[in-house]
Amino acid sequence: MERFGFVGLPNAGKSSLFNALAGGGALAAPYPFATKDPNVGRARVPDARLDALAAMSKSKNVVHAACEFMDIGGLVAGASQGEGLGNKFLAGIREVDTIVYVLRAFEDDDVTGPPDPIEHLTTVETELCLADLATVDSQLPKKDKLSRLDKSLLPEVAALTAARQALDDGVPLYRSNLNDDQRAILKPAFLLTNKPVLAVVNVAEEDLEDVEAKIKPVVEEMAGKADVLGMCVQLEAEAAQLPEDERSEMLEALGLGEGALPRVVHAAYHLLGRRTFLTTGEKESRAWTFRAGAKAPECAGVIHSDFERGFIRAEVIHWDTLLELGSWNRAKEVGKLRVEGKDYEVVDGDVLDIRFNV
Repeated sequence: MERFGFVGLPNAGKSSLFNALAGGGALAAPYPFATKDPNVGRARVPDARLDALAAMSKSKNVVHAACEFMDIGGLVAGASQGEGLGNKFLAGIREVDTIVYVLRAFEDDDVTGPPDPIEHLTTVETELCLADLATVDSQLPKKDKLSRLDKSLLPEVAALTAARQALDDGVPLYRSNLNDDQRAILKPAFLLTNKPVLAVVNVAEEDLEDVEAKIKPVVEEMAGKADVLGMCVQLEAEAAQLPEDERSEMLEALGLGEGALPRVVHAAYHLLGRRTFLTTGEKESRAWTFRAGAKAPECAGVIHSDFERGFIRAEVIHWDTLLELGSWNRAKEVGKLRVEGKDYEVVDGDVLDIRFNV
């Protein structure tokens, strides 16, 4: 299950975003540190492809992919030195897969601080860089000393040295000049800025029309390799409280599209290089998350390790082709099912039927 951690200054809208995704449960109050302990929520990943296949197959059970998200207390300048929630805050985000910056771009007389998303971004990244710099400074001398006896540690020492230079220059690792191999070597260090970043720019309702043209591009230029979404988080949180039919009506009336959950999850999946394959039948239709570029046996292992160990072949058809034909049997009759072996690279939206023997 993919895990997303919300990071931002106090009252930027993190708890409201949590409520927009989870349908409620987090205290959203106009004062700093309303959230002292992390709120953890789970949500199914919306997937219209799966719903359509389940209807076609008359499936008794439908299982969507799921994600977990964490609303962590507000970060303030000096957090890396213990200010605000300090180390308690930083510890809460070390093990998430993607960091979601929530950046305030709305005026509110009840909320202290400037409504400037660039200033919010700068403060957040400075504190995360300082925290990572402390981590690297504690590890580098030890690794350097050990590498004199164990040469296999030299790539790690080189990666830590490069990371230290970037962080000392105030550059988060996710948009530094470190290459993919170096960033992979650094993963066991749980460096905060080595994680993929999604930035949510939280605007007022009256600024929604300007967010794509005027507000979002400024943040994109500053954030570099981060994906950026603009939304009115408060509206999204209010919509999430409604029954599904009323929620869809409200989102459509306000021009909010499919809503916050699909937008945030799909953007985060893209950042993480995650894709979805599907299985369908009368008993169950299910969405499975896999690594982009994975081959058929690895995807079979997502279902069960025995499927990967004893993989023989996979029958494959893309979801929209199967839906057009109306059934698995019809697809087989007209020769649309492909038989793929161990070297087949699974594509997002493939429907698989795995053959295995253990």
